[in-house]
Amino acid sequence: MPLKQAMSQQQKQVQKLVMTQQLQQSIQMLQFSVDGLQKFLEQKSLENPLIELKADYSGGTTASSLTGNRTDNYMNAIPDTPSSLFDYLLQQVRLTLRDTPLRDLVLFLLEYVDSNGYLKISLADATEKTGADQLQLLDAITLLQQLDPPGVGARDLQECLLLQIQEDNTAPNLAYIVLEESFNDFVDRNWDKIAKRYQTTLAEVQHILDYIQTLSPNPGAIFTQNQNNYIIPDLLVQKEANNRLSVRPTRSGRPRLMFQQHYFNQMVRTKDQEVTDYMKEKKQEFDWLKRSLVQRGDTILRVGQVIVQRQIDFFLRPDHPLQPLMLRDVAQTLDLHESTISRSVNGKYLQADFGVFELRHFFSNAVGGSVGDQFSADNVQQRLKQLINAEDKKKPLSDQKLVKLLEEKNISISRRTVAKYRESLGIPSSSKRKRF
Repeated sequence: MPLKQAMSQQQKQVQKLVMTQQLQQSIQMLQFSVDGLQKFLEQKSLENPLIELKADYSGGTTASSLTGNRTDNYMNAIPDTPSSLFDYLLQQVRLTLRDTPLRDLVLFLLEYVDSNGYLKISLADATEKTGADQLQLLDAITLLQQLDPPGVGARDLQECLLLQIQEDNTAPNLAYIVLEESFNDFVDRNWDKIAKRYQTTLAEVQHILDYIQTLSPNPGAIFTQNQNNYIIPDLLVQKEANNRLSVRPTRSGRPRLMFQQHYFNQMVRTKDQEVTDYMKEKKQEFDWLKRSLVQRGDTILRVGQVIVQRQIDFFLRPDHPLQPLMLRDVAQTLDLHESTISRSVNGKYLQADFGVFELRHFFSNAVGGSVGDQFSADNVQQRLKQLINAEDKKKPLSDQKLVKLLEEKNISISRRTVAKYRESLGIPSSSKRKRF
């Protein structure tokens, strides 16, 4: 029996969000940092003849300001080092070495120095590639290792540290020989073995350790740190009378778009319909960009105002404590979606009179305490740091002991959390904090 197919028409209403190109770009504009927004608008101004960008940069600040050091003279923040480690080394070779075959070998080796300053080609490979004998290459490596910064051209960490010690007249007397002959024992912290071998005291070994920790394991890293280290704040917080705080956008955070009205009027008067339609389309794009720019600035400002209101102690008290604050708290206050708040705080910065901080810095989960007591993770970390700073360095506090001391302060966290916070603060374990 043949099957019959019945066909019918049904009308179904479905509600869904269509991500138009304009909506996508609006979301993208909120995600941009000030620098990213500037580049985005510059590109739009190149594509649209009716847009003139008037960006007003009132001055950026450097990443070092995140630690709380205010930089009033922004010209002082411009790095005075060459653009890269390679350029810096090349400049020294050209100025100090005569044009000889040995100099050519040094220039060859420069190509294999990585961004941290280490030489990443073996002696055998260098011999094969250059055709030079190993003795000549060893001489070239020696010349390379005499360049600045100290430690450059090393082939491993041990050699890097030895080169730095060799250049430092203030190094402890035993530092070089200990690292040269007992590097593994030193790394494994076999202090008793080292003290016995060199007939010295544990205090002297501790002194050598303190000195080694001042050396750089990556002597070339300073050149990469100096790149892209400018931060342009979006918001400015100022203290007014009666400890009131005002939050306002910086001029840098709100670039201005100017409409080329004269050019528009001139072009729409032409009799070419295609040109007229094109101009009207570009005017619509300008209007949309300007509205989106205002909306972006207003959203970041509103978010910043709520953050300052909720974290007022951070701006008024000298210890700058943070209260627990979640993205959803700000979202509920402003009747916005959490994703909007996330885009508004990521890569956006606030400048106070004691430093520059990313808006995301002010968000922290609540850490367990007794009923009615809540502490932010930042708050707990600061209390943990205070306990460790006050400890007896001959008998440093274990993570379990720190858990008990925090419990006495009504802060209940696990030993694992203490270890995580300690590591995030750059504080070593109790065995490595012990001093003699």
